[in-house]
Amino acid sequence: MRKPKVIVLSGYGLNCEEETKFAFDIAGAKTDIVHINDLIDKTYSLKNYQVIAIPGGFSYGDDTGSGNAYALKLKNHLWEDILNFIEKDTLVIGICNGFQILVRLGIFANVALTHNTKPRYLNRWVDLEITNDSPWLSRIDKLSLPIAHGEGRFYASKQVLDKLTTKKMIALEYVKGEMCQYQNLQANPNGSMRNIAGITDETGRILGLMPHPERGMFFSQRPDFPLLKEKYLRERRKLPETVDGIKIFQNAVNYFR
Repeated sequence: MRKPKVIVLSGYGLNCEEETKFAFDIAGAKTDIVHINDLIDKTYSLKNYQVIAIPGGFSYGDDTGSGNAYALKLKNHLWEDILNFIEKDTLVIGICNGFQILVRLGIFANVALTHNTKPRYLNRWVDLEITNDSPWLSRIDKLSLPIAHGEGRFYASKQVLDKLTTKKMIALEYVKGEMCQYQNLQANPNGSMRNIAGITDETGRILGLMPHPERGMFFSQRPDFPLLKEKYLRERRKLPETVDGIKIFQNAVNYFR
C-alpha cells in the first residue's frame, strides 16, 4: 500500500519540523521537510504531495505579528499553488505558528489569533473536546495536549462565531478535564472566545489548532506520567505506549487509504 506523501514546511524560524515529520512518519506517511525557498525555486512541488503541514515555531521572530511575515511570503510567491492544492482532495494542518500562518493567509475568513489575555508566553497542557467531524479528528472525542504560545487567543465577531458554529467549523474547544484538574489550571489558557482551540474550513480538510499534537503522542510525555506509571505498576497493568495525539496523524494517513 502506497504511503501518502506529506510536505512539512520549514524556514525563517519555524522550528518544529523534525517533530512533525517524526509524527507523520510513525503514523505511516512518507514525509519531506522542505524549506519554503525550495518550493519557490521549484526544487519541490506541492503537486507531489497529499498533505501540507505547517509546524510550530516563531517564524520571523513574530516581529510583525505571529505568522504574518511567513504568510506574506507564501501569499506573494505560492498562493496560486496553494489554492490549486486545497481545491483537490488533500489535507492541510497548521499547528500553533502554523495555525497563525493559515489565519494570516485568510484561509479562515475574518478570524484572528491575538495576544493571550494574560500577556505572557504560556507552556502547559490543556484538555480538549472535539466538536467537528474533520478527517483529522475522526474517532477522537477528547484529548489532552501541550500548548506553547503567546498569541493564541482566538478572536472573531459574534457574526463570524455564529457562522463557525452553524457550519460546524469549530474543531476543538478547551474544557476542564483530567489534565487541568491534575495541575489545578483553568480550562481556557488564553482567553479564546467560546473556548476555541482550533477550527477547520467548511470541508473539514484544513485544520488549524494552537495545541501541539506532535508533543503529546506518547504516554511518557504526559506531565502526570510518573504518577500514572506508579499506579499502573502497582495495579500490574501494562503501560500504554501512545496517547491520543498520535491519532491526528494516523487519521491523516488513513484518509488516503
